[in-house]
Amino acid sequence: MAEEGNDGQEKTEEPSQRKLEKALEDGKILTSKEMPVFTTLAAGLALYWGLSLGARKSLFEWGSFFAIDSQARLEDAFLINSSLAFWFILKIVLIVGTPLLIVVIATQLAVGGINFAPKALYKPQKMNPIEGFKRMFSSKSLVELGKAVLKVLSLFSIAGLIIYYYMPELINSSNTTLGSIIARVNDAIPTLIGALLIALAIVAAIDYFWERHTHLSSLKMSRQELKDEHKQTEGSPEVRAKIRRMQMETSQNATRQREALDEVHTATAIITNPTHFAVALRYMVGESGAPKVIAMGRGKMAEKIISKGEEAKVTVFSSPLLARALYFTSEIGQEISDKLYNAVAVALAYIYRIDNGEYIEEPNIDVPPDLQLNEHGKPL
Repeated sequence: MAEEGNDGQEKTEEPSQRKLEKALEDGKILTSKEMPVFTTLAAGLALYWGLSLGARKSLFEWGSFFAIDSQARLEDAFLINSSLAFWFILKIVLIVGTPLLIVVIATQLAVGGINFAPKALYKPQKMNPIEGFKRMFSSKSLVELGKAVLKVLSLFSIAGLIIYYYMPELINSSNTTLGSIIARVNDAIPTLIGALLIALAIVAAIDYFWERHTHLSSLKMSRQELKDEHKQTEGSPEVRAKIRRMQMETSQNATRQREALDEVHTATAIITNPTHFAVALRYMVGESGAPKVIAMGRGKMAEKIISKGEEAKVTVFSSPLLARALYFTSEIGQEISDKLYNAVAVALAYIYRIDNGEYIEEPNIDVPPDLQLNEHGKPL
């Protein structure tokens, strides 16, 4: 029976990519304790065969550290030989340890990768003794105990068989020379290690596939969890619908602004910010109704409106507060807000007199306080 999630549903679905990424953030990666043991022992056997070619020279070098010249001072010889022995041991450690370290890292990379997760450095639940007892007597602990027993039994059985096979030769070695005994032992050790490697390979394969199964099972999700995650990553249908509406409205507004450029030449005046915003108004004296916005835009669109207006000899009037108020409260093709009637009337009266050749002082345009906005449409 599949494990149940917090929502009461069975976890039958494969983990999503987001769930896998979150598991990595929490330090949950696939790992096998037996695979590094197997690969390290295999690499150790390869090193044993490879380094055995220079073993004689190394033994003579090691023996030379214990040889003291009769003419040298005992204290000086001891210090010199101790220093040489230290560097000799360090060299051997590096020669043997470096390949083994590389093999361990490569094994983990092949099994589940290497991941650094700061969240996994401190987990308060692991310090809880009650949780510790639960882990000690959990099914996972029983499986680990079973794997350990299997490994010990298999290794001891194989080692016993190999020793039993070579035992007659070793028992009768009293009639042979020391060299032949060493040769027989030298033959037995690789055979023993090779047999143990085969057993460890089987145990490591079992451990890897079990750990993989356990790891993926722990990350499985219920259908409800998948739906909730989809909502979190993609957004709820209502939010996505609202975003689509806003995108559509933005696209439609941009289209209307581009189309409205062709009507700028019919404008009565263009109110600017002076360049960030531009609103083209049309009003003929004697017409009923309020002035209409025939084109408006900001940025590059504002520059195009101003340029079109100048080509058509439309008067451009700079009033930052009025331009921003008109931009954020009006729609293309619609009349201006009734709150801006007085301000626009003053501006258009001034422009009318200027267009008729009068030279008068520029008026002070009073915009209602609640419509005095900044470039983002927020009240000043």
